[in-house]
Amino acid sequence: MELLEYLAAGVTPHQVVKVSAEMLEEEGFQELKLDKPFAIENGGRYFIKAFSTTLVAFTVGESVEETQNFHIAAAHTDHPCLHLKPKAELRNGDYMKIDTEVYGGPINNTWMDRPLSVAGIVALKGRDSYSPEIRYVDFKRPVCTVPNLAIHMNRELNRGTELKPQTDLIPTFGPMKEGQDKDAFFIEALARELDVDSAFILDFDLYVYCCDKPEVIGYNEDMISSPRLDNLTSGYALLEGISSCTRADGSNIAALFDHEEIGSGTKQGADSALLETILKKIYAGLGFAPESLTDSILGSFLFSVDVAHATHPSHPEKYDPINNAPMNSGVMIKINSNQRYTFDTSAVATAVSLCEAAGAKYTKYANHSDVAGGRTLGPMISSHLPMRTVDIGVPMLAMHSARELMGYDDEEALIKLMKEFYK
Repeated sequence: MELLEYLAAGVTPHQVVKVSAEMLEEEGFQELKLDKPFAIENGGRYFIKAFSTTLVAFTVGESVEETQNFHIAAAHTDHPCLHLKPKAELRNGDYMKIDTEVYGGPINNTWMDRPLSVAGIVALKGRDSYSPEIRYVDFKRPVCTVPNLAIHMNRELNRGTELKPQTDLIPTFGPMKEGQDKDAFFIEALARELDVDSAFILDFDLYVYCCDKPEVIGYNEDMISSPRLDNLTSGYALLEGISSCTRADGSNIAALFDHEEIGSGTKQGADSALLETILKKIYAGLGFAPESLTDSILGSFLFSVDVAHATHPSHPEKYDPINNAPMNSGVMIKINSNQRYTFDTSAVATAVSLCEAAGAKYTKYANHSDVAGGRTLGPMISSHLPMRTVDIGVPMLAMHSARELMGYDDEEALIKLMKEFYK
């Protein structure tokens, strides 16, 4: 699967995990269940789907021993968007509207006047109360939009207008037709998509997503414009890297966590015991002594892989005057002395050496001292699993927009680095 296909398919964290698992299975990875003992062996390739929206893949070397170290890279599956509330139908005069809340920190006005769809998972009645049937759903067509108010009705629009989520960011399904149930039009539409009776639907976890298709753009065709570049570019590179090879004397891990955009403090987020739990289960599956895991963790290396800020062509004043770079500058190694991006000098040196060995372009980035940057997975994971860690990512523009922009060559550089890291 190519990057643009991955971007188009990964419309929610549920779908990201689904398509990622399919990619791994094509490369010979076997699925393990998180709540079962791991039956693994040297030379094996495996993955775990954790709570539907997080995926961890790993490979075990042919000659791996208790004294091994882990090469770990982490990214995230979620992106800022709109999320449906439990009762979705909003009765609003002559229109069918669906009740949503803002997930994460999107650029709100970029969600206006776009073709939007709905996807996620639905829980149906199962064999017992503890075993609902989980079904994926994706309308796969534009079924709603968030219309702007005409400038004639708001003459101050171009001077900047605050959008209120409960009023201005509510998607419209369309005009209400005669005979449609104002209290059940959405749940009935969902039941038709699943070909079930609506009475069997117990719950759903559904997101509104941007239907715009990913495009290669620019006069020299050297940019990618697409929804969800943050952070599917990283997830794709990790999958390409870990599928390419297996280290003979160590284990490789690619972790795609959910909930980064809302702080990661969940059971399937990076700021949890999930990854450590999986490492313990790997050691148990290999028959290694659990106490030797601590030494292995301390000798391991982590890449926290999330997108970075490319220099904006119209606002260079927002960036450090020296430590900045435009798109197509290669992998960005992100440095922040307050550890919003995790790094130490030894880890950065390793990152630079790996880039040079892989023939991958790279640059170092630091924020303008007057502009606070965002947080990443690195500080969270390394606080649970102390190991050398460095934050990296592809530089991009319009971060958290419904449609983002990156350099075409930067993804290639990141994939080269990941392949070298896992080699």
